[in-house]
Amino acid sequence: MRRLAVVVSSEMTIRAFLLGHIVAWCRVFRLTVFANTNDTDLLARHGLAVDVQSVAIVRPVHLLADVKALWMLTRRLRRERFDAVLSITPKAGLLAMLSAFIARVPVRLHVFTGQVWATRSGAARWVFKTIDRLTASVATHVLVDGEPQRQFLLREGVVRADKSRVLLHGSLCGVDASRFKPDAAARLSLRQSLGVGAEEVAFLFLGRFNRDKGVLDLARAFAGLAALQASVRLFLVGPDEGGLRTELEVILSACRERVHFEAFTATPEAFMQAADVFCLPSYREGFPTSILEAAACGLPALASRIYGIEGALLDGEGGLLHEPGDVAALQAGMARLAASGALREKYAVAARERAMRDFAAPQVIEAFAHYLVAVTEKS
Repeated sequence: MRRLAVVVSSEMTIRAFLLGHIVAWCRVFRLTVFANTNDTDLLARHGLAVDVQSVAIVRPVHLLADVKALWMLTRRLRRERFDAVLSITPKAGLLAMLSAFIARVPVRLHVFTGQVWATRSGAARWVFKTIDRLTASVATHVLVDGEPQRQFLLREGVVRADKSRVLLHGSLCGVDASRFKPDAAARLSLRQSLGVGAEEVAFLFLGRFNRDKGVLDLARAFAGLAALQASVRLFLVGPDEGGLRTELEVILSACRERVHFEAFTATPEAFMQAADVFCLPSYREGFPTSILEAAACGLPALASRIYGIEGALLDGEGGLLHEPGDVAALQAGMARLAASGALREKYAVAARERAMRDFAAPQVIEAFAHYLVAVTEKS
């Protein structure tokens, strides 16, 4: 059985995106996972007999720690003679592809899921873009989780057309339809617990609170809408990564009683089932699985017209797109969707149909496994 190494910088990547894939990969590969974790039993608790090894791949640039992680990975890859190495996320990708190149692993595959430099300028943009270019240059194969993102990377000279591709319609892991689905009882239960009336229209943001996610734009747009309409609510769900809570409270002070903050939820589907419109006003994204999950729950989306989101949301079909940073357009989209239940239903039906047709998790997982088998057999 061929040997596959999977390298990630965080165990969260495993839990959020890779569990289904790992189940499939274990059927055709002898698998080892390298991650920045002390919990080497994390896959065993899911019933998976997979070797998990700890490597300190830290997220910020840290020269000494990065060189040490590169040395440790190279040594282990060379010693254990892997047939293929797969990496996800920028720092893990750089270290994994370099160490696999040094260790002469024949198949080196990196998956691009978004670019941290897309919204930056100056030296920071150059540094992070150069890291992505280097990662792609030493990889033998590159996957991108959406065609608009791949076209962006081609235009920027980061990847080559002959070495990069998108599987199926995009998305790293697709959507789990057994979990993300409409549920009238769950909707009623959560709305009642939050004091949301049946006729009120609830907008949902679910993700990390930081400036790149556009959450401040959403707060300003909602504050403007709430001043004109009494029957609207806003759910802001996610960790305050950017320390924005105080600023959000100030922006929303005049309508604070209509806003619900939730720092963490283990059941994002419950908020999607309870809401009426999913909002993602980001400045940068890879391929946002959250839009697919919301669509599977029967939610239309209101989101930024950027390369990552355009692959997940078709404007005027599953929801509405607006230019990033355009608060007035965002507020106008919210007002339009709040005013028409028929329009929301039309978009919701189309969004759910597309999510189930093109992004069901089993077909995404199967396509990834087939691709891995094919490229390793050719090596």
